[in-house]
Amino acid sequence: MEKNFEALIASYIENKVGISEHFLSDELANNLKQNLYSLNEKNLLKEAGTGNSEAIAYDSAVRSDSIYWLDKKHNNVFENEFFKHIEDFIRYLNQSCYTGITGYEFHYSLYEKGDFYLKHFDQFQNNSRRKFSMISYLNSNWQTADGGELLIHQDNNNQKISPIQGKTVFFKSDELLHEVLPTQTTRMSITGWLKCD
Repeated sequence: MEKNFEALIASYIENKVGISEHFLSDELANNLKQNLYSLNEKNLLKEAGTGNSEAIAYDSAVRSDSIYWLDKKHNNVFENEFFKHIEDFIRYLNQSCYTGITGYEFHYSLYEKGDFYLKHFDQFQNNSRRKFSMISYLNSNWQTADGGELLIHQDNNNQKISPIQGKTVFFKSDELLHEVLPTQTTRMSITGWLKCD
């Protein structure tokens, strides 16, 4: 477990984008994916917006995925296992990098064929609590032709990251402009933020 935590932190320190190929085990990723499928079949996912509760907007020309917020109140065994993993990572991150993270929030994100999310930052203009962004992917057997990559924009060093199951990406929420390129098939992830009070 700590090996995957260290891989995420070390690669972040090296180029501002942390990547761990196996942050989530296949078992946990598969269980979370099945839970997402079940939620979608029950029509519990909602159109994703931009902004926060104080200033939210819905525009499918900017963002076209659907989301469902994870919450301990759901008492879902797989979501709770994911939360435990995130809490262990936060503890490791705070101890090794003195980041002072005090909370988090995560949601499932489902992109159907043709869906995308245009360039954006993750930190709100009216609220700076989000410090780090984390995206964990739930897509097995992903192929290059499937599209849906995360494109992170950096000066002379753009990164295109494939959304392969188990992989987690980590970066500062206010620092890197990024987008989700159009996907050619169903694309699933858990996306969220590590926060400070």
